[in-house]
Amino acid sequence: MNKNAFRQLSYGVYVVSTWDKGRATGCTANSAMQITSDPATIAISINHDNYTNQCIQESGKFAISILGENSDPGIIGTFGFKSGRDHNKFDEVESLIKGYMPVVADACAYIVCDVIDKMETSTHTVFLGQVTDADVLKKDDAMTYAYYHNVIKGKSPKNAPTYIAEEQPAASEAKYVCGVCGYVYEGEIPFEELPEDYKCPVCKQPKSVFVKK
Repeated sequence: MNKNAFRQLSYGVYVVSTWDKGRATGCTANSAMQITSDPATIAISINHDNYTNQCIQESGKFAISILGENSDPGIIGTFGFKSGRDHNKFDEVESLIKGYMPVVADACAYIVCDVIDKMETSTHTVFLGQVTDADVLKKDDAMTYAYYHNVIKGKSPKNAPTYIAEEQPAASEAKYVCGVCGYVYEGEIPFEELPEDYKCPVCKQPKSVFVKK
């Protein structure tokens, strides 16, 4: 089975957020879809290991921040490669309160939902939410997973439904790869010549976390 076929499906790049006993938290997601139009309902898929899953179960609400092509890629690193158990992720990004829920200000749109049903799989919970609020925040094309993968050169977190383990490059094709998020540096300047304050454009980790593969 060639799992790369799954990449031909259409995905977006989102931050799914909720409340953790009054503290805003969230994680990245790329599986969200509209199920019905009246009443408007949305389905999202969140890994059991993501702390956001537990918080949605407890709060009964979630918001989706739809990231655009011009959204800061560091948002993906903050919400995709750090755990809400250990980090106050919303302290690192500008946020808004919309429909009584935290959303990312640098998104192109948001949707707020009340959980009305759920389905469990072996690894993920599919939450079904009835939309209570939604709006466009700025004019921008929504970021697709293909754009994130091909243009930003980002990788999916291991908890993402679309995660596919990457083949290691041959020795003659060695590259510098971020040890946190998997971003592959392909800039024109040799990696060794980059300034010491260089940071991964996806997860904002320092140059020291990159490894040669």
